Amino acid sequence: MPEALPHAYPFRFVDTVTAPADAAFAGGRVRARVSANGRAAMGEGWRSPLLYAEAIAQAALLLRGEDPERGRSGFLAGIEGFSAERPPLAGETLEVSVRLAGRFGLVTRFDGEVLSGGETLARGSVLVREGAGGPVAEG
Repeated sequence: MPEALPHAYPFRFVDTVTAPADAAFAGGRVRARVSANGRAAMGEGWRSPLLYAEAIAQAALLLRGEDPERGRSGFLAGIEGFSAERPPLAGETLEVSVRLAGRFGLVTRFDGEVLSGGETLARGSVLVREGAGGPVAEG
């Protein structure tokens, strides 16, 4: 299912669906592995907590499983109520939970949480603007 993401190295953070979303997108979960040689880290951990927001947006796209070409025309339009406790470290496996929180016109809001071994690392909402060619997958 990673082929459902329009992202590729070095911008792909999530890769495995661990709990598919239901029809109402009330929730779903994906896994991300933090690698020391990944461009996001290039060392012991992610360099920016803002990468959590990108991981949540990518999780939403992967869980929707829509056409990657359509996903390329959407973009991250905002971040709301976001908090990060600490950056993930190389070798950690992250579980990213996402749910569809609402839509207003061409903007979709997803609420997400990032955990590692049961510890909450980040949580918040991302806003995604749909592309001009009609509704697109968020990410």
